[in-house]
Amino acid sequence: MTMDRTLYEWFAGSVDAHGDALALEVGQERLTYGQLGELSDRIAAGLLAAHGTVPRRVGLLAERSVLGYAGYLAVQRLGGTVVPLNPSFPAARNTAIVRAGALDVVLAEETGAAEAGLPVPVLPLAGCADRVDRADRVELPPYAGDLDAVAYILFTSGSTGTPKGVPIRHRHASAYLRHVVPRYELGPGSRVSQTFDLTFDLSVFDMFAAWGGGAALVVPGRADLMAPSRFVAAKELTHWFSVPSVVSVARRLRSLAAGSMPTLRWSLFCGEPLTLQQAEAWQRAAAGSRIENLYGPTELTISCTEYRLPPDTADWPRPANGTVPIGTLYPGLEQVVLDADGLPCEDGELCVRGPQRFPGYLDPANNAGRFVRYEDGERARDFDGGGPVPDALWYRTGDRVARQDGHLVHLGRLDQQVKVRGYRVELGEIEAALRELPGVRDALVVALPGADGECDLEAVCTGSPAPPQELLAALRLRLPAYMVPRGISRYEELPLNANGKVDRKAVTAEIAESVAQHA
Repeated sequence: MTMDRTLYEWFAGSVDAHGDALALEVGQERLTYGQLGELSDRIAAGLLAAHGTVPRRVGLLAERSVLGYAGYLAVQRLGGTVVPLNPSFPAARNTAIVRAGALDVVLAEETGAAEAGLPVPVLPLAGCADRVDRADRVELPPYAGDLDAVAYILFTSGSTGTPKGVPIRHRHASAYLRHVVPRYELGPGSRVSQTFDLTFDLSVFDMFAAWGGGAALVVPGRADLMAPSRFVAAKELTHWFSVPSVVSVARRLRSLAAGSMPTLRWSLFCGEPLTLQQAEAWQRAAAGSRIENLYGPTELTISCTEYRLPPDTADWPRPANGTVPIGTLYPGLEQVVLDADGLPCEDGELCVRGPQRFPGYLDPANNAGRFVRYEDGERARDFDGGGPVPDALWYRTGDRVARQDGHLVHLGRLDQQVKVRGYRVELGEIEAALRELPGVRDALVVALPGADGECDLEAVCTGSPAPPQELLAALRLRLPAYMVPRGISRYEELPLNANGKVDRKAVTAEIAESVAQHA
């Protein structure tokens, strides 16, 4: 698999080669590659008829459903860009993404409150699929894929309070798929989990690594993620991919029995640090599976490093922070680790360039400070953000890493960004939302280690705000559930450190002590 292809061409190749093989299983619904291709073509034709022209950017407001997956493929079939929207997100956030992404139209799984007020036409997926039976049906134009076109745009949390659009081109995704499809032996007979919402970039692996190899995509329900071993066993999965916190939840619920996942051949984790305890618990339940820890920001196309744990736990590395190494870069990517002065070091910020690096943010104003120019022997210089981002620049991940025995170990963030259930969260975005509420003068959000290493958010604010429960209710109307703090405390003033800056460490320590006292 050396030739680059668009996302749709990866799927269409399996339709041609494995048309009668199972492509998608959602609950009791099962579609072959031929059937899924036919359904996506019907939706594409219906979208084209309803919109009048081939849309440039299409919002996809859908759950992990048959229509949602077919809608994703339909946009790819037309050569458009998919912008996933989440029905569980507040309407205000989806509206902000529609505006920031300059979308032409939104495909919605259901008509209801989720798409109310969106500033573009909203078309029901089911209606588009049925439209081809009407008199005004249209014929699809020949597929004209463009490797340099944007395949999808995902919006990540932004420190300024506005989500940042990350465009990924087909060329970037294809470079990724060329590596992972053969590495994980994906082909007919493979049964791959799909645990991530479509707004989470790791879902692109699930869909197109599976479909690119001719495997079946098997979709768990929300309840299934509480008992993954039961789902894996019932569906005879061969490949599992999720955030590590799924392991923690299953352990707490005592639903990860030893030897309970005998069919698994591969177990992949990404989105947040994988602890050695989580890996050990999973291995006991899936002794025949190879476990890999992956790492990568959205900007580097899904994941960019890998570390495969040895079969024998006695041979496992034991970093001081108790996490599994993130390993080494994928083929074709380059790395440099820089200190605060922009010089190479053994413990510092990971910077990456290569065929998976995105071309720059949708809003070029976000590019400043996120890329650096670096050549051996020189001090790195920040890109000022003006004009297109040259391919030679390195993307600053904001992640601190260290080398250990030839592998990278993730040591945390260099900024105020955290991971909550695998989602990237800028604490500044939550703080900005709090400061917009009546009576709130200033706000600070901190992250505390929760059960089994998960991340819990707590907030403090000053001024004369409403009671905490009212503030939290107001935040739920503005932010996704995973970004809403667990609690809010009121301070007369935020403490300052010796430099006159807000003492985030002092607040974190004080809240941690309070939480411990009330536990």
